[in-house]
This record gives sequence, C-alpha cells and structure tokens, in this order.
Amino acid sequence: MEKNKTNPPATTARGQRAPKGVLRRLLRMLFEFYPVLLPITMVCILINAIVSSAPAVFMQNVIAVVDETYKSGDWASVSGRILTYVAILVVMYVISLIAGAFYTQMMAIITQGSLKKLREKMFSHMQDLPIKYFDTNGHGDIMSYYTNDVDTLRQLISQSLPQMTISGITLLVVFGIMMYYSAILALLVVAGVVCMTFAARAITNRSSKYFLRQQVTLAKAEAFMEEMMSGQKVIKVFCHEENAKADFDKVNGEIFFNARNGNRFANILMPLLGNIGNVMYVLVALVGGALLLTDVPNISISGMAFSISIVVPFLNMTKQFAGAIGQVSNQVNMVIMGLAGAHRIFALLDEQPEADEGYVTLVNAKENADGSMSECEERTNVWAWKHRHHDGTTTYTRLQGDVRFYDVNFGYTPEKTVLHNISLYAKPGQKVAFVGSTGAGKTTITNLINRFYDINDGKIRYDGININKIKKADLRHSLGIVLQDTNLFTGTVMENIRYGNLDAHDEECIAAARLAGADDFIRRLPDGYNTMLQGNGANLSQGQRQLLAIARAAVADPPVLIMDEATSSIDTRTEAIVQRGMDALMSGRTVFVIAHRLSTVRNADAIMVLDHGRIIERGTHADLIKLKGTYYQLYTGALELD
Repeated sequence: MEKNKTNPPATTARGQRAPKGVLRRLLRMLFEFYPVLLPITMVCILINAIVSSAPAVFMQNVIAVVDETYKSGDWASVSGRILTYVAILVVMYVISLIAGAFYTQMMAIITQGSLKKLREKMFSHMQDLPIKYFDTNGHGDIMSYYTNDVDTLRQLISQSLPQMTISGITLLVVFGIMMYYSAILALLVVAGVVCMTFAARAITNRSSKYFLRQQVTLAKAEAFMEEMMSGQKVIKVFCHEENAKADFDKVNGEIFFNARNGNRFANILMPLLGNIGNVMYVLVALVGGALLLTDVPNISISGMAFSISIVVPFLNMTKQFAGAIGQVSNQVNMVIMGLAGAHRIFALLDEQPEADEGYVTLVNAKENADGSMSECEERTNVWAWKHRHHDGTTTYTRLQGDVRFYDVNFGYTPEKTVLHNISLYAKPGQKVAFVGSTGAGKTTITNLINRFYDINDGKIRYDGININKIKKADLRHSLGIVLQDTNLFTGTVMENIRYGNLDAHDEECIAAARLAGADDFIRRLPDGYNTMLQGNGANLSQGQRQLLAIARAAVADPPVLIMDEATSSIDTRTEAIVQRGMDALMSGRTVFVIAHRLSTVRNADAIMVLDHGRIIERGTHADLIKLKGTYYQLYTGALELD
C-alpha cells in the first residue's frame, strides 16, 4: 500500500463558498439568544477598539508640546501639560482594560451559551425529521454537525467575529485620524492597503476552497469511523483489517491534502502582509521626511503644517493600520470555515419536519351504560379515538386494533413502486403473517402502518378511521413493535424495558420481562434489573438483547403488535421459551408477523405470501399447503427464503 500519497480528491466539496445570508442569519440568531447581553458586549468591543487607537493622538500632542517648548525655551510648563496627557491616557487605558475584560468574559458566555442552545435546537428539530432523512443520510455525517461544524462556529463566534470587529473599527478610527493630520500621507497608506488587499484576496481565494473541502472531508471521515466501529466484528471475521486501513488512508489523505494546501496558502499571507506593511512604513518615513524638508503645503482637516509631531505618530499609525489589516486577513479563513459550518447546520435546521395533518387523538376513555364511549381524565386502560368532525361534533371510537389496507400502492421514490395494489385486513385479535424473499415488501407494509412513510395511492384504515387523519404520535402510541435489529440505550435493564412505557412501575416491567422469557437471564446478571447496559447492550448476547426488546413491547401493552423477524436472532431452545411468552403477549391483540422461520407462523389466522411487492397467495397454513403453491414449496424446502 502506497504511503503518504497526496493526490487531490477525485470529487470536489459541496459548495465552494458559504452562500450569502449565512452570516446575517447567524448574527440574527445570536441576537435572539442574547438580546440584551450581546449589544452590551458589542459596546464594550467598540470602546476597546476606539481606545486602542487613541495613543496616536496623544503622541502627536506630546511631541507638539515638546517641539513648541524647544523652540520657545519655556520648559517650566512642559511637565504639567505632559502629565495631564499621560493621566488622560492612563484613564482611557483603564477604561479599555475594563471593557476588554468584560467583553472577553461575556463572549465566553455568549459563545458557549449559543452553542448549547443551538445544539438543543438541532437535536429537537432532528427528533421531528422523518425516518426517510435518516435512511438517506449517513449517521456519521449527521454526527459531524454536532462536532466539527459546531466547533467551527465556536471559533467564529468567540474569536473571529470579535477580532474582525475590533480590527475593522480600528481601521476606521486610525484612517480618520490620518486624514485629520495629513491627507497626503493617508493616501500613501491607502495605496499600500490596496496592495495588501489584492494580495490577501488572491491568497484567501485559494486557501478558502481547501478549508471548505476540509470541512466536508472531516464529515466524511467521521462517517467512515462510525461505520468502521459499528462493523468491527464483520471486519475481523473477514480479515478485512488491511483493506479498512487502506480505505482510512484514502479518507485521511483527502483531509491531509485539503488541510495542507489550505494552510500553505494561509501561512504565506501573514509574512507577505507584514512585509508589505514594512515597505509602507519605510515609504511613509521617506515621504514624511521629504515633506518636512520642503515647503509642500499639508492637506489636512486640522489645517496643521507639516512637522515632526505629525510624521512620528503617522509612522506608529501606519504599523497599527497594517497590523489591523493583517488581523482581518488572518481571520478570513476561520470566518469562511465557520460560515461553511453554519451553512451545514442551517441546512439541517431547514430540513422539513415530518408532516402530520392528523387531528384524531388517542384518549383515556370509559364505556357508558348505553355502550357509547366518553373521555375521562383517569387512566382506565381503555382507549378511544377522539374524532373531531368538521361540523363541530366529536365522536369516540374504541381502540380495538382493526387494520385494513385498500388497494395500497407505495414507492420510496416516485420512479419505483415497491408495493402494488395491496389489500388485506386484520381484525382485532387476529394474527397476520407475511412471508416472502428479501425485498418482497414485508417490512415496507409495517412501515406504512406506523406511518414512517405515507402511501402513494389507496387507503389504510385503523378502527374504521383513515390512518392519515390520526396524529402520528397517537397512532404509534397504539402500536408495539419488535424489530430484527434491537436498539438498547445506555442505562439499566429496567430503564430499557420501561422505554416501552415511561409510566410503567417496576412490577409492570418485571411482569413484562417474565412474559417475554427474559426474567431468568436478567436475574443472573451482576446487578439484576439494575445492571447498566452500554454500547447497545454489547455485554449481552444477541438473543438476550432480543428478549429485552420483546419485554419492552410487552410493557407498552398495545392493541396492535408488529413483530419484524422478532425471533430471528434467538436459538431454537430460547425460541421455544420466547414463543410461549409471545403467544401470551399476542393473545387478544392484532399481530403482524414477519418471519423467515415458517414454523413460527403456522398458527397465524392469515398468511400473506409476497413477491416483488404483490400478494400472490393468502390463506391459513392448511389452505396454503393444500394449494401447493409458493408457500408449500417454501415450507417443504423446495424453495428457500433468501
């Protein structure tokens, strides 16, 4: 494997410069977060910048006093006047020190507070995004919003923006003082500034594109690392370590290439501007000296004639002016990177949240003497759909778990339809099984019941109500789901089971674990139900993790259950234990089962055989065996589920 390869990446970064309006939006957001503190801090920055430019004026006055006294010979009054100037200067420096100390402390609060609020805003918005967003965006790339992009904002808010504000104000104040004393020397400095600006622009144009690419490749590297860490077992099983290293070297090489070239140009900038500033300093000294020796009239606002009291402060202002230009140029790349990060963050915040036009809600209910339902405050373990109609009336329909599909068509993209004319029904308490090869559309059907995706055509009715009219949160609250891929969160076993119902007591969680067949192994854990789980339950076997997922669904006590390959990761012996608990759990509920093990669906009320998004066979196990079609061939082993 070739090392230290520095070829440029094959693809360019998305967006070579942050679009217009990002800075304005960022500043507006900061004012929203700190409407009082931020303006006060900006006033302190203004005071600090103005006072830092004041020494030039005092130096001119002191030199003018000394020059005047030298000519008159009256040295008696000099010390008093100079001490007055010094005292005023000291007072101003004290004010500057206080303002500087205040704004640096306040900027720390504003920066970290803004980032905290921004992360909260990002995370809150992310919870409202549809499943499709997470299916189409890499998780590592999403993580980089919270790490790399937020960090560039930290540098932008805490360092670059205050420094550029101070430098900008300094430039304006110093230029105003220059014009006040001598327009000729000021124009000479402006000519030098023009040269510095052209040089800075040429270099930053080259460096900024690499810094922007660096930001994107960092996100790419984070996505790669997340993928590698989650797939370590697969990498080791297939001895893919060297290939993984080679892939990482490629990603790391892109970061190196962009960072190296960006910094190469950026590192040239300061020495170049410094030398232009030195040349400008020498030219001001030469021209100023020449003007002192000639009778060329001074063009200035002050009307003062050329004297040593103008030339000497002008030299200091020239260095100050060049330094401020250098500070602005030095922050340009940080500003570009920060705005690139802000653009990515705002792109996340601008993602459309999951649409929900539902208005039918799930409420606690009780059955009246006449058989009708009414809403109540207390928990009764009886639920009803509260349906507000357009005519102002409200009806209550008991939650039973009756799910029906009518000629449903669906595609994840408009160009490709995945499900074709799906019609089926599951009456309350029925068990419906889906059988078919990978990609046949089994999981897609259950995703439509949850409204993770919305159908393109047809209708889905839940207890007689169009599923689009039901609020998504209430709909999902009525459903329990056990996925093939189990997700356990950092916390105790008890907390992971309670995730299915946050109001459940410990006794209810333990009962759910017993029902799922998980109680026995949980009690053998070091701390039983208080055992901490980390890394998605890495200290548990796959089967144990699946049992906890089943217990989580059990404690939710939903009328409708979706079992997506729920026992696929459990061995045959454990499956027998779980199946007894599953049968008890499924009793009296509407259940949708997706299973590769056909033995688990023999007792289903209806079995749907899918192929390429179409239902090709349906019936009970006995009916389909008699039919001797696809299901019969699968059951007898003539065909295999792939």
